[in-house]
Amino acid sequence: MRALNFKETLEVLNKYKIPFCKTELIETKREAFKLAKEIGYPVALKVSSDKILHKTDVGAVKTGIENKKELKQYWEEIIQNISNKVSKIEGMLLQEQIPGHEVIIGLKRNERFGPVIMFGLGGVFVEVLKDVSFRIAPIDKKEAGEMIKEIKGFKILQGARGKEPANLDKLADILVSVSDLSLKETKIKEIDFNPIIVNKKRASVIDARILI
Repeated sequence: MRALNFKETLEVLNKYKIPFCKTELIETKREAFKLAKEIGYPVALKVSSDKILHKTDVGAVKTGIENKKELKQYWEEIIQNISNKVSKIEGMLLQEQIPGHEVIIGLKRNERFGPVIMFGLGGVFVEVLKDVSFRIAPIDKKEAGEMIKEIKGFKILQGARGKEPANLDKLADILVSVSDLSLKETKIKEIDFNPIIVNKKRASVIDARILI
């Protein structure tokens, strides 16, 4: 299997109307400074390379960048961190930073059942607690809503302890889009949207890994 590059990934997301946070592929620090000013701080910076599947593990992601000085510092740190990992990268991805809940949506093809869709809370919840739900595609909006409600951390998405509630309707839309995609794009073997940030108004994919 190989991972789609940024351009290919963006084409898939756009085709199925899966929302992606404002992201630009850039090659120089000068471009980064200009774009960050346009987007507005804070921003996130990450490497774009189909050879690095888990960016956080190798120090190829920096979030919460508050100003030009930090952007310059973190750019240089990322380049240093990956210097012995890959010989060539597509560039850097500069992203808007969205507040909200972190969730994960995944897809994997099972030899017996076909495409299986996963939903869960992102971050430590999926890695440690394995708080996830599954469905075999295809699913409709109602089933997508049931997937969301099944996880133990559903109350967090509802706005527990004064937190802003998540837009569950937008999340369900993404789940249905992944289901549609899984039936039509049979070359795609795995999808990992992690994280998706969801708040009261929107749900947006922040990092996407698609394997064919």
